[in-house]
Amino acid sequence: MHQGTGTDIVGAAGIAGARITIIVSALGAGGTEHVVSLVASHWARLGCAVTVITLEAPTSAPYYRLDPRVAIERLDVPAQKAGKLRAAWLVARRLSRLRSTISRTRPDFVLSFLTRTNVLTLLATRGLRLPVIVSERNNPAVQPFGPFWKWLQLRLYPRAFALVTMTKGALDYFPPDVRRHGRVIANAINLPTGWQKKRGNNVLTAVGRLTEQKGFDLLLEAFAKVAADHPEWKLVIWGEGEARKALEAQRDALGLAERVEMPGVTPKPGLWVETADLFVLSSRYEGWGIALLEAMAAGLPVVSFACNWGPTDMIAQGEDGILVENGNIDALATALSNLMADEPLRARLSANAEANVRRYDADHILTQWDAMALSALEHSPTRKAAIKQPSLPVSGELASWMYMASWIF
Repeated sequence: MHQGTGTDIVGAAGIAGARITIIVSALGAGGTEHVVSLVASHWARLGCAVTVITLEAPTSAPYYRLDPRVAIERLDVPAQKAGKLRAAWLVARRLSRLRSTISRTRPDFVLSFLTRTNVLTLLATRGLRLPVIVSERNNPAVQPFGPFWKWLQLRLYPRAFALVTMTKGALDYFPPDVRRHGRVIANAINLPTGWQKKRGNNVLTAVGRLTEQKGFDLLLEAFAKVAADHPEWKLVIWGEGEARKALEAQRDALGLAERVEMPGVTPKPGLWVETADLFVLSSRYEGWGIALLEAMAAGLPVVSFACNWGPTDMIAQGEDGILVENGNIDALATALSNLMADEPLRARLSANAEANVRRYDADHILTQWDAMALSALEHSPTRKAAIKQPSLPVSGELASWMYMASWIF
């Protein structure tokens, strides 16, 4: 159990014994999966019965370590491309299994992560009289969803007990009927245990899924502009994703094959902090930027696009990091070049970053999740009485929602 103030202890005591079901699409490598493992394990240590439901296959293994007391239910209905008829069948199966599993776990409240899963969860819990907390983990204004997805999101979110975002900017995107039940809870620092500093090899490091959002194509362009001026430096991009082939081709076309490494996902979460000497975040947009926070907590100098949302919450410009205009490749190249050439500046930014991000330590952030949980428990009918019908029939309204949802999965 994390230590805290007397108020924190009272909150933790109020949560002990609760039955909590957390829903996320998968438990692979990623910022959302990271926070799920942190929060679920914390509540299990407090004495809660925690179940994590995922849509992934039964053979899937978590990337982040979960407390052994956390139960994992894998529904074996992962997202996949399909024609309209098969998509309709898949979404009905997904909703049916999700509803059945939620009922069987008899939760006092449900916590769901990510937009598509949030929509599924709100559909699957219709009529169960459960407080459902939904959490957005990205920038909702620019996520690549179609208009019908957005319509479903805005239609269903007012029915949630609460919405959790990581920044006020993300929360402000939503209309008042959703925002009035909103809370802002940032991501927590959670560096790997026993990590060691293996620095001094002039390694510029970037971390994230290899997707268009993360802007690694912009980073390669920026690094190409200054690589010749700093021959002792190399760029290492940690992560995996669908853009790998395109990024490798771009790297090679820029003549950076010997200067840029793309080793995939670290064998242990967060282990990239050991070998990095300078961290860069090149995202076009973010929900938060957990890798940036981890870099600062590990005492690394950082450069980041001032994208919405996250980096501007964490970095005090010129004091504990460098912010550059979002998407400005020339500005990014200049900032990187300045830092690669200036060791005293890197040392000053590193020391300030490590001190300034302590406000995001795990104890402080988990206390905020405890307060959210306590609020949900105070409004939970199952806190006094168990769900009487574990497998409730699908209502006419839910059936119509299922049919409509099938055309977007």
